[in-house]
Amino acid sequence: MPSDTLTIVDNRTGKQYEIPIEHNTIPGAELNKIKASPDGPGLRAFDVAIANTATCKSNITYLDGEGGVLRYRGFPIEELAERSNYLEVAYLLVKGELPSTTHFEMWQHNIKMHTIVHENLKQFIDGFRYDAHPMGILIGTVGALSTFYPDAKAIHDVESRRVQTRRLIAKLPTIAALAYRHSRGLKYVSPDNDLSYTGNFLSMLFKMTELKYRPDPVLERALDVLFILHADHEQNCSTTTARVVGSSHADPYSVVAAAAAALSGPRHGGASEDVVRMLHEVGTPDKVPALIESVKAGDRRLMGFGHRVYKNYDPRARIIKKIAYEVFEVTGKNPAIDVALELERIALEDEYFIERKLYPNVDFYSGTIYEAMGFQMEMFPVLFAIGRTAGWVAQWAEMLVNDERIARPRQMYLGEGLRSYVPLDRRDDSGEREPEIRAPY
Repeated sequence: MPSDTLTIVDNRTGKQYEIPIEHNTIPGAELNKIKASPDGPGLRAFDVAIANTATCKSNITYLDGEGGVLRYRGFPIEELAERSNYLEVAYLLVKGELPSTTHFEMWQHNIKMHTIVHENLKQFIDGFRYDAHPMGILIGTVGALSTFYPDAKAIHDVESRRVQTRRLIAKLPTIAALAYRHSRGLKYVSPDNDLSYTGNFLSMLFKMTELKYRPDPVLERALDVLFILHADHEQNCSTTTARVVGSSHADPYSVVAAAAAALSGPRHGGASEDVVRMLHEVGTPDKVPALIESVKAGDRRLMGFGHRVYKNYDPRARIIKKIAYEVFEVTGKNPAIDVALELERIALEDEYFIERKLYPNVDFYSGTIYEAMGFQMEMFPVLFAIGRTAGWVAQWAEMLVNDERIARPRQMYLGEGLRSYVPLDRRDDSGEREPEIRAPY
């Protein structure tokens, strides 16, 4: 009868080791017992970008990249997107279960009472240049919140964590709207807590001279679903950043600011900007074949296709594709969607993309919806950050409750051995050699 262990034979010494297997993983520390000599260093795993290493145990999000499955706390993303709303999903991620009616009403109230920001925070945003990127404003302002709420440092106090979680989920849309209005030179709009979470956000963004802003229900629902789809996604770059920074016991505002900074990159939350730029560059469906050929020739990348984890169709992309048409019924069709559809059709029939398992991901269609709703491309990652905040704080709290150690990866050192210092006046330019790893400057 096979046991749940892995047998390793070190051919350097002939020794055999039994490594336990738990949930299809092996404890990395067990490798440290494998040594070429009793006094030598233990074996380490070399895993660039932590691509095949589980860094934590989590109960929050299940992701099966091969099967194209995404679940929050066991609930399929398709059901949540169709039947739930963002605040209910945020409750699920943070607290572990769907709320009762009473608990949900209390949760909504607790979120809404924190939507207003301190007036000094508006002055802080006023200090940014008129053309500052909204994501940069968001990152800086969220980080500054820690100075407004010093009680946030009490990270081991359960009630303090609850309050900071509500504040972050409540204030991210407000800060995002302030960043948007600042970039447009528009007067700031105060929260309207008579509206839904997403409706209030749209009001703070787009209200002009009307006494009461009434969001279009189709657009309100579409944005809410997009927030749901972005709420969490297992141990991606920004979530890992949140857990790594949180492991130092930094306050949650610093944690979320760091996670948002990771999200801002074009390989992560900034990817939807690149997709829309590509679709505009192509212009019309008849030019798609030329783009496909240039991608196959290695001359450029196909933005919005492929995913680090999914080797199947991203389930979120299917949902967004459907929502796009509902939005276009209100806003008018975004011409970029015709290019996107033709691009998807050709790519999914081409052996080059099939062999490489390159399917549309969440970024492929989301940008066309955002653009149709009137958002500038610079706002795309900001919208992503609003939805992802619930996931970040849920992952941060789970890390604290599990009492995880401070993150401290190891490295494979390839630099010089021991050398003696030579005074500056005795050095010359001879003897220079090309290092295996180039210095960054």
